[in-house]
Amino acid sequence: MKKNLFAGLAIWALLILASCRSEPAPEVTATTFYETELFRQVQLAGVFEDSKTFVDLLRDAPFEELEQEYLTAREEPGFDLRAFVSEHFREAPSRQAQFETDTTRTMSEHISRMWDVLLRGPDPDSLYSSRIPLPYEYIVPGGRFKEIYYWDSYFTMLGLVADGREDLAENMLANFGHLIDSIGFIPNGTRDYYLTRSQPPFFSMMVALLAQRDSALLPEYLPRVEKEYAYWMEGASAIGAGQAVNRVVRLQGDTLMNRYWDSGRTPRPESYREDVELAAELATEAEKEALYANLRAAAASGWDFSSRWYEQEGEFASTQTTELLPVDLNCLMYFMEDLLAKGYRRQGEPGKASEMQLRAERRARLIADLFWDPGEEFFTDYDFVDGERTGEVTLAGTFPLYFGIASQQQAAAVRSRLLEDFLGPGGLVTTLKASGQQWDAPNGWAPLQWMAVDGLLRYGYTEEAVAIAGRWLGLNRKVYGDTGKMLEKYNVMDTTLLSGGGEYPTQDGFGWSNGVALGFRELLRKPEGSRIMPE
Repeated sequence: MKKNLFAGLAIWALLILASCRSEPAPEVTATTFYETELFRQVQLAGVFEDSKTFVDLLRDAPFEELEQEYLTAREEPGFDLRAFVSEHFREAPSRQAQFETDTTRTMSEHISRMWDVLLRGPDPDSLYSSRIPLPYEYIVPGGRFKEIYYWDSYFTMLGLVADGREDLAENMLANFGHLIDSIGFIPNGTRDYYLTRSQPPFFSMMVALLAQRDSALLPEYLPRVEKEYAYWMEGASAIGAGQAVNRVVRLQGDTLMNRYWDSGRTPRPESYREDVELAAELATEAEKEALYANLRAAAASGWDFSSRWYEQEGEFASTQTTELLPVDLNCLMYFMEDLLAKGYRRQGEPGKASEMQLRAERRARLIADLFWDPGEEFFTDYDFVDGERTGEVTLAGTFPLYFGIASQQQAAAVRSRLLEDFLGPGGLVTTLKASGQQWDAPNGWAPLQWMAVDGLLRYGYTEEAVAIAGRWLGLNRKVYGDTGKMLEKYNVMDTTLLSGGGEYPTQDGFGWSNGVALGFRELLRKPEGSRIMPE
């Protein structure tokens, strides 16, 4: 009797298990790949050391089908997540992976060869890729960055022009015009997970750079500059004094300034695991969402990450980017307003020209006053929530010199601090703090060397500018000689060591380092009166 009872129970249990397995998998409710359980589990499990690897892989089917298949398959005994990913995802081929450096060539010769290695496009449409396709050829930064990036590209274009590759520079400008026309703004990079944010707005600088060689480009691209300006100022008319919306902040009356912003409130897809782990100790979902918003805004700044954004000394999780008016961003907005005023004037629209010129002049006056820290004798960011300067001294403080906003006295003070506190054997350090973040000491970055050097030239500090450019180029050549590579960033304080810090290893390629190296090469050939800033 007992045997029959146990047998019956066993059969009943097997039937229950079978019925469980035959139930349909949960319905797929995600509206994007980054909302799927498959995406979440792959990123949290650390299937790839670099979270960006997974979001850049090509899928073999629509994400809804992959999610449904995953939800079903994971219930099977012996399910292997890595094997599932390997079956359905693959990496796009890379020219750079197949490139071997010829160390018998000079650094400049190497850079000239690298343009074709870093060349991409035109892009085919792809249903199962995160890539945003572009219609013309372009240069990618290199390494893990296999798509075009916004502010990187301006400095890459400087090198292309210096190297006689204006055709590629013009194609890149056309691609950015296409993004503004088709999306309404220029995203951080040409991946769909960047569609919630932009980057430092250098598009007007690109237009001005190439318009020096072809004056027809300004009227051609003016509507795109105007459209980008509208994106950065979106919502301004609906806010009162002390309020902020999207990327714009109203201080008082008609005084408008800008901040970095990302419309997302979730972990960044390309750094999902890292963001989740950083937020793990926060008590509430609201606190986590606030952190994610600030991390995303810091990524929009291009300075991801830096103690520049910290509210509390040494606390990465206190990043407060959305509460700050960045000095560099507002200088770029000044240039955009000034270029629009000039464009309207040339088109015979004096009313629009006067209004935009008034905005530019008002912003310039505010930058010279609001961002100037008399105690530090340097330009710093402004916390519009607390109503005070941050006191964080960084190379962003050189932007008012680059754009001619600083007074001569302010420029002299900035020059002194650069030489006394920022200048190392290999160039200018990004900040004076060693936080472990990549946009801090001891690292130096090509775009900031460029802005500082050209800013010094604008105020007549030619000897100092040439010295900084020479140290940077010397470090570039040393590292190239040691490694055969141009790197994304450099250790300017100890030239015997490579740079480090941040969420990923130092990358090689590298677009903006190549561009600035060639630009500085030209500068050192004719330093007197050799400002490169587009007028």
